[in-house]
Amino acid sequence: MYLIGYDIGSSSIKVALVDTESGETISVVQAPKTEMDIIAKQPGWAEQEPSVWWEHLCTATKKLLASTNIDPELIRGVGIAYQMHGLVVVDKKQQVLRPAIIWCDSRAVSIGDQAFEDLGETTCLNNFLNSPGNFTASKLKWVKENEPDIYAQIDKMMLPGDYIGMKLTGQICTTPSGLSEGILWDFQKGNTATDLLNYYGIKEELIPTVVPTCSNQGTLTTEAAKMTGLPAGIPITYRAGDQPNNALSLNVLEPGEIAATGGTSGVVYGVIDKAVYDKASRVNSFAHVNYTENQQKIGVLLCINGAGIQYSWMKQQIANDNISYPDMEQMASSVPIGSEGLRILPFGNGAERMLGNENMGAQINNLQFNRHKQAHMYRAALEGIAFSFVYGMELLKDMGFNIEVMRVGNDNLFQSKVFAATIANLVGCKITVVETTGASGAAKAAGLETGFYKTLKEAIGHNGEVMTYHPEKNEAYEKAYQIWKSDLKYLMDKEKNDKSI
Repeated sequence: MYLIGYDIGSSSIKVALVDTESGETISVVQAPKTEMDIIAKQPGWAEQEPSVWWEHLCTATKKLLASTNIDPELIRGVGIAYQMHGLVVVDKKQQVLRPAIIWCDSRAVSIGDQAFEDLGETTCLNNFLNSPGNFTASKLKWVKENEPDIYAQIDKMMLPGDYIGMKLTGQICTTPSGLSEGILWDFQKGNTATDLLNYYGIKEELIPTVVPTCSNQGTLTTEAAKMTGLPAGIPITYRAGDQPNNALSLNVLEPGEIAATGGTSGVVYGVIDKAVYDKASRVNSFAHVNYTENQQKIGVLLCINGAGIQYSWMKQQIANDNISYPDMEQMASSVPIGSEGLRILPFGNGAERMLGNENMGAQINNLQFNRHKQAHMYRAALEGIAFSFVYGMELLKDMGFNIEVMRVGNDNLFQSKVFAATIANLVGCKITVVETTGASGAAKAAGLETGFYKTLKEAIGHNGEVMTYHPEKNEAYEKAYQIWKSDLKYLMDKEKNDKSI
């Protein structure tokens, strides 16, 4: 028997097939081959057409079934992971009314900040664990204010994974974990965040039916079966945001465990067993995949928008067409720690939560034409992203996290020794790279409700360790980081001073 899992990213759609008996991932297929476009009609905006996600999901599923040559009738459950914080709105006929406003869109920052001020710090942090900030609820309020004709037609608002669930089953539902990532869940009341909805003037009827993360969330329709090649009637039994799901995939389920990923955005995700928050909302707390009212497993998420997207930009705009990522890594490794004075701030992908929701753009500092070459650019890019991780992890340490071991997947920036070693040395932690993907984790989690596994920990099993980075004492890392940190402080002070003029 098999389980299938989807990971709906902003760059690509991944689908994985898992053998329930061995727990092994049989195959992972990605579509499209190149990164999906992000629509940016104005600075700070980021949108995608949900129909594009669905199209590539169907393509990838058919490719997977064809390449593995398994009988689709042996697939017993579907799991969905998805890009967090997005907004999809549909009418009563389940027709999408506008492009999805995705996670890195920063248009609603001022709306959320005003709500935080008006509702009060105590109410927001105690009940929602966050400022409403630039999250899904605030994005929906933006639509209400700026596109009233569209807002008037909305029957349901959804997160990206809820949209995929709707396309597969014809049913619209969501989860407490999903609502918490949109600041639509009240941890004190154990229900939807009616105080915020009332403040925004949003009717609670727009929120989908709430179901547990691991539960029967509908079965595949005949139409969806025709589009995907899967059999009609198989159940969707799991859905979660990509970062909680990534933590699950890395077996990060219990307090004190830490996961990280370096995809389009960079994320560090730690689990704690109490409702904690950062007063400045620089890091954010959400319901983890195993959250219940009786066992409040909270995932604390540090997100850096300008991460892998910066390195991808470097490859597309700086590297020659015949230079691959492994080539870039080799070239970067030839440059000393600190990139001989070249420094890059990677914050060019929208507002950064850990910097107080400032949208300050990326910077290249101290570029010397007679000294620095392509290899220096690649190393400085990797170091700049790594330094951003370290800067954010200092916030987690202030919240009580003891970071000794970090688990990461083998499919992103952590494949780079330059990148991973920089973090390991500055944080003083061991970084364990394991062979898994978010799509595989979603597939395995789908096996809980379908009866193949008794617990999520059993479902995930033991992932194969690829490599481990150990911290070493090297003062060059700390020296380079402190110089980079002074660049960041200068830029943040400048932003503050410019606003006060």
